[in-house]
Amino acid sequence: MNSSRSIIILFWAAVFVFPVNIVFAGEPQQEQVLRTLYGLMGNKGIFMSEKENRISSIKKMLETPDINEIQRYEINLQLFNEYKTYISDSAIYYTKQNIKISGDLNDRDRMNESKLNLTSLYIIAGIYIESLDILKNIDKTELSDTLLIRYYDCYKQLYRSYSFNNPNAHLYTGKSSLYRDSLLSVLDKESNHYKIVYAEKLFDEGLLAESKRILQDLVNQSDAEDHEKAVLTYALANIYRKEGDVDKQITYYAISAICDIKNTIKENASMQALAVTLFEIGNIEKAYSCIKSSMEDAMFCNARLRTYEISQILPIIDSAYQEKVRNQKSELQLFLILVSLLSLFLIIAVIYVYRQMKKIARIRKELYQTNLKLNVLNEDLQLTVDQLNKTNKKLSDVNDELSESNEIKETYIGHFLDLCSTYINKLEKYQNALNKKAVERKIDELFRMLKSHDMIEREVRELYSLFDNIFLHLYPNFVEEFNSLLIEEERFNLKPDELLNTELRIFALIRLGITDSSRIANFLRYSANTIYNYRTRVRNKAAVPRDKFESSVMKIGAIQKI
Repeated sequence: MNSSRSIIILFWAAVFVFPVNIVFAGEPQQEQVLRTLYGLMGNKGIFMSEKENRISSIKKMLETPDINEIQRYEINLQLFNEYKTYISDSAIYYTKQNIKISGDLNDRDRMNESKLNLTSLYIIAGIYIESLDILKNIDKTELSDTLLIRYYDCYKQLYRSYSFNNPNAHLYTGKSSLYRDSLLSVLDKESNHYKIVYAEKLFDEGLLAESKRILQDLVNQSDAEDHEKAVLTYALANIYRKEGDVDKQITYYAISAICDIKNTIKENASMQALAVTLFEIGNIEKAYSCIKSSMEDAMFCNARLRTYEISQILPIIDSAYQEKVRNQKSELQLFLILVSLLSLFLIIAVIYVYRQMKKIARIRKELYQTNLKLNVLNEDLQLTVDQLNKTNKKLSDVNDELSESNEIKETYIGHFLDLCSTYINKLEKYQNALNKKAVERKIDELFRMLKSHDMIEREVRELYSLFDNIFLHLYPNFVEEFNSLLIEEERFNLKPDELLNTELRIFALIRLGITDSSRIANFLRYSANTIYNYRTRVRNKAAVPRDKFESSVMKIGAIQKI
């Protein structure tokens, strides 16, 4: 039952890609849930440590002396349940061990149970052909009621998953719906499993209100933050997304993600969906954090389908995030310049006021001494008055000079600021008007004067390195298969520390469906003409017909159709 529920979440994972116009409206509940989620994202290691300790204690049971094969089977089954949404490769290993044990025991029930467990893992990993082969070799007439539920559930999910990004999606979606009907016919109508599957059916048929009512009732009845609640809240969020209620959509995606983190569910979709929603409303920083967390989980679990889905979104969010970081740095530099100018002006003003105060103090002292002399020397009154007049005249001249000096300073500061503004406007005009090669030359000259040059270049290299790693994780044999399309003497030999070079990275983007030279140029920071020349030069080295070279590249690593 629990394994079946873990598969259901893949259906709802498909829904978040549907475009919906939404308007953000902050609510206290949403802010509280998001604050909790962001806190947990930085502490995933705590829950992973608890998970590892629990797994270690189960593994120690395998070391118990003289355990029989049935006991070993049950321990392996516990490890499967711990690993199935955590590390799929380990779950597959222990499931295969149980298949061997079932064969040795000649136990058909355990054999079928293990095969269905393996099928569910293969579906998550995107291994569809092997999944179908296993299901075809199972005789459903010999299955118990529980295993028959699992059997229909696996078929339903297999065709649902295979329909993603498939030109014949309607065909496989139809098959999935037929198996879903079969599943509903054997489920207990009072069970949560039946209600979840039935809500999924209503969602497909556009009966959102009824589907939402069922799911909301189940959520209200659930007190534990378990995997089932993660599935239910994720499904609710997808309904609210389709209805355009962004507040509840974000809230329920976040609740689902919280449950996934607390239960160390690495094969999840809620964090990915939340990242897309946050990106759509302009919250780039949080969207970037969520999509990074989602990619880390998918790669840790080795969930190939999930990794592929995230890889379609990550470059878009990452590009927006890097652009925002660059803008923030530019704004920070501008603020620093303004603060520096204001600080300089303040220092000059303090010095000026201090000097004026000293002059006033000195004048007051002179006046005091003059008054003393007036009291003592009445006969020199007229002379003293003349001296005072002269002194006042001098003070007036000094004040006039100081005022003139201040006006001159303000004039020069104004000219300086105007000059800065002019250069900034010129730079913007150069960036908009010149071709990319000229812009790169101007920007290079400017970057040599900026201290952040190394940081910017390092971030760009990190972006390319992250892209190379993710791409080669999806297509590990890409370089070898690409070289096989070239004549032998023109094949690429990468450096020891190099994953992809410029030419390979161009055709990696083409393999991902980005064929427009302008878009490739924007990502790789070249001109469109340069990208075109690269593509032409590589096609000239092809061992296959030139007009079929790029279509051959698109077939590298392609999954066979069922």
